[in-house]
Amino acid sequence: MPTCTCENRVVDEESHVCQLKLPAGDGEEEMQEYDHAVRYRDGSVRLRNPNIELMDQDILYHLALGSESHDLVEMFGDVKFVCMGGTPKRMEQFAHFIMKEIGHKLPAGTTLLDISQYSYRYSMYKVGPVLSISHGMGIPSVGILLHEVIKLMYHAKVRDPVFFRIGTCGGIGLEGGTVVISEEAVDGMLKSYLELPVLGKLVRRPAKLDRQLARDIKALAHRDDPYDTIIGKTMCTYDFYEGQGRMDGAFCEFTENDKMEYLNKLHKAGVVNIEMESLSFAALTHHAGIKSAVVCVTLIDRFKGDQVLAPKEVLDEWQIRPQQLIARYITRYLQRKGRLSLEGHGSMCVKSPRRFKLVQQESENYD
Repeated sequence: MPTCTCENRVVDEESHVCQLKLPAGDGEEEMQEYDHAVRYRDGSVRLRNPNIELMDQDILYHLALGSESHDLVEMFGDVKFVCMGGTPKRMEQFAHFIMKEIGHKLPAGTTLLDISQYSYRYSMYKVGPVLSISHGMGIPSVGILLHEVIKLMYHAKVRDPVFFRIGTCGGIGLEGGTVVISEEAVDGMLKSYLELPVLGKLVRRPAKLDRQLARDIKALAHRDDPYDTIIGKTMCTYDFYEGQGRMDGAFCEFTENDKMEYLNKLHKAGVVNIEMESLSFAALTHHAGIKSAVVCVTLIDRFKGDQVLAPKEVLDEWQIRPQQLIARYITRYLQRKGRLSLEGHGSMCVKSPRRFKLVQQESENYD
């Protein structure tokens, strides 16, 4: 094998991935052993819910899709990567960005379609094997979306999908603009699991992310990137203000010293950033047996303040940074698979016009 001469490796990066070969887990052709609770023999997604296959139609209310109204295999069967972020605008921008990065071209006279436009809740764009979806803000919003996207993977018979959350966060001892790849998600009590009351009982699901995937992404950081890219623990809160120790909300019943003491406690525990979705994202993807990673950019060092004061043009540039890193991972994977410039731009494929209208009506009821 030729000697590695990669120019873009990070100095002293132990987990550098040679550009001459795929990292562990990138080879779809390798023999894999699947957890039969979450995978069929061909690697396609299997649900932990036997009720779904008994339903006449499964309506994905918040995506405005249905298992019998739409041909989901035709529409989404080629998906490999699902990229999620907070706002519809950001994920529309990412869809256009990844389209350029992977060399995808739309047919003449067409444009990117918001596939979930009739739901008025989330937006979803398809660019070849990449889905770009907005997840809203907070654990409940991303949790609802994940239930329906995981079911979409099942109905579309998608094999071995990879999920990414691309977002923003507050840093703990990190300057604004630093890219953070989460190795683990914890809550405000530093517990690494999601707690969910189900039928009066508290269910705990481990919030595990794929650490090899995190290392593979980190290895794609370039030495000439004008910012740092690090791996660390992420604290996920249920609240933007009090839960994150902010003193500028409508309520504040703690002192500056209390806040700094807590932030120092987090820092000593290895927590490097704070956001509001990773716990649910990690717990649900892990429970579904789906490889996933969280990559965010810091907008502020919380040791230095509560409010984001950077100019808009600076914030816009910072928010592109995690997108660029994920785009490198996706592009490299597709290059090695010979799958760049694929067709498949997220057009609507209706199986039953009657059921299609029904799904639209049901989704609009959840406005």
